[in-house]
Amino acid sequence: MRWPWSKPKTETRAAASGFTAEIMAARESYISGRRGIGELTGTVQTCVSLWENGLTVADVTGTDLLTPQALAIAARSLALRGEAVFLIGDDRLIPAADWDLRTRDGEPAAYRVSISEAGGGTQRTALAAEVLHFRIGADPATPYYGQAPLRRASITAGLLDALESSLRDAFETGSLGSKVLPFPFPDAEDLTRLHARFERQRGKVVLRKAIDVTGVGGPNTDWRPVNLSPDLSVSMTGETLAAARDAICGAFGVLPALMSPATTGPLVREAQRHLASWALQPMAELMAAEASRKLAADVTLDVMRPLQAFDAGGRARAAAGIIEAISLGKQSGLSGEEIAAAFRLVDWQTE
Repeated sequence: MRWPWSKPKTETRAAASGFTAEIMAARESYISGRRGIGELTGTVQTCVSLWENGLTVADVTGTDLLTPQALAIAARSLALRGEAVFLIGDDRLIPAADWDLRTRDGEPAAYRVSISEAGGGTQRTALAAEVLHFRIGADPATPYYGQAPLRRASITAGLLDALESSLRDAFETGSLGSKVLPFPFPDAEDLTRLHARFERQRGKVVLRKAIDVTGVGGPNTDWRPVNLSPDLSVSMTGETLAAARDAICGAFGVLPALMSPATTGPLVREAQRHLASWALQPMAELMAAEASRKLAADVTLDVMRPLQAFDAGGRARAAAGIIEAISLGKQSGLSGEEIAAAFRLVDWQTE
């Protein structure tokens, strides 16, 4: 019983990576079923490694805080979580294992981050200007949170996990390479003992009782051996698995043809250019904008040059054509402004 004039006590709860948050996450995972299983597949890890290695070698100008190690951690976090948070330290960026934020006008205003330590994690509170928050795939309803490619393609990731789990069970418990051979006139004890070994025989021969009957209709076909290996081609498992892998590669910006055994050198270079120009470089631009705003410097990230994600032969031919055009223009008596105006007509910007 509480007196009318007594003040209610303020209930405090743990946040971020506290006990309450862990219980809520476990309960949510129990209600919604298995989640994140697709992250354990080889296809996803291959795409994540391409993101990680591509951003690691990026050219960074304007700051020394974005080291290759920090870029690698950011790339893996962006690929699997859709966002990455770093606390700006004196001489380095401190990655956050978990975080909680408070917004104002739809923009983060303050953070409570959890820092992993060898003997246990610590929590710190920082303003938005003291934190680098990289995010991709932000939803208009929650622009302060990012979305990973797997979350945007959750059905495909779940299908890939279901197929790989089914194949794993088939290869683990299926009767691959097993056959049933007829055994003439066994006694009851031998037949019972052989029947107990009938299920889940892998790569072995199982004997069963057979009766040779001849009469109307011809001889009985009971003597023919029977193969117990499951026919997975009937369920189109291979085609479905390939389609799910291709869909996940497309979600990460990787051309599915890169995973094909028949891939050739030109196709590998095209896949590399596609990944760098349509996935990594736009993500690098978002990271550079966030770093420029928080670090008070003009920060740029370039992944095109380190990855050689351009057509070298095409660039050489274009450079030769430009030089020839400038030379012909000067021989014709055109001024520099007129040559620049001609280049602008074909959408070529000159300084």
